[in-house]
Amino acid sequence: MSLIFKPSPMAVAVASVVVCALIWGTTWYAITFQLGVVDPIASIVWRFGLASIVLFAMAKATGQSIRLSRFQHLCAAAQGILAFGASYALVYEAEGRVASAIVAVAFASMALMNLIMFRVVERQTAARTVWIGAGLGALGVVVISGGELLGADLGTSGMIGIVLALGASVASTAGNYFAWKGQGAGMNVLPGTAWAMAYGVAGLAVVGLLTGVQWTIDLSPAYVGSLLYLSIFGSVVAFGLYLNLGRSHGYTLASYIGALTPVIATVISLVFEGARFQWTALAGLILVIAGQVLVIRAPKVS
Repeated sequence: MSLIFKPSPMAVAVASVVVCALIWGTTWYAITFQLGVVDPIASIVWRFGLASIVLFAMAKATGQSIRLSRFQHLCAAAQGILAFGASYALVYEAEGRVASAIVAVAFASMALMNLIMFRVVERQTAARTVWIGAGLGALGVVVISGGELLGADLGTSGMIGIVLALGASVASTAGNYFAWKGQGAGMNVLPGTAWAMAYGVAGLAVVGLLTGVQWTIDLSPAYVGSLLYLSIFGSVVAFGLYLNLGRSHGYTLASYIGALTPVIATVISLVFEGARFQWTALAGLILVIAGQVLVIRAPKVS
């Protein structure tokens, strides 16, 4: 008799959280290789344009229809313009002004943003444990980076960068809502994400044409390598897992990835950027992990 191991849905969810956190925790560093030569709008168009093509091909290869209803197209368009267009345009601009770790910290606020949004807009409720867990996660990333933020001489440009990063978090949170609405109307994750990215690219292309963006590309190994990593892993793999996780377990758990990615980004900074952190980093990491456990183990309330 052969034994077939079948992981539980919660084990799959936890694995999705870990994989997405590892990928997105490294994308903040990868984005820095995109800055300096190519206009940020053009880089985002190349990134999500390539990712969209790959997703459409995957959908066709797996026998999924890429046709959407009118309402699903509207949801995909809103999701794409907000989450893949506006959000990442703000992210790239923010990373040109402040360190990538600060942008990652700003995105940790999405766990609370999603809780508040779904509570206000859809009257959804979450267990008190979820709120506590999300709060612990946010507190953890503040503890990790608080010393860096307080000790840095940000200046006007840096403060603008923080505002841009928070604006990107708001745009992504709103994009999550429309992704949820579209999936509630029967839109599958793979074709829905492909269309959303395509709409985001179209929106940015229009902005680029109106603002005189130069549609160039840097053929250096660093730029091309980061572009492929951001497109395939950061966009196709991670977003697919993220949206599927949101559909199956809710966007509160899915968005908590945003509280874990700064921890990964901190490790990346230690290894590749020579950053040095104090004991507060360990304390913050413990808070983040404790919050993650609380969110996963919290009872489901609708």
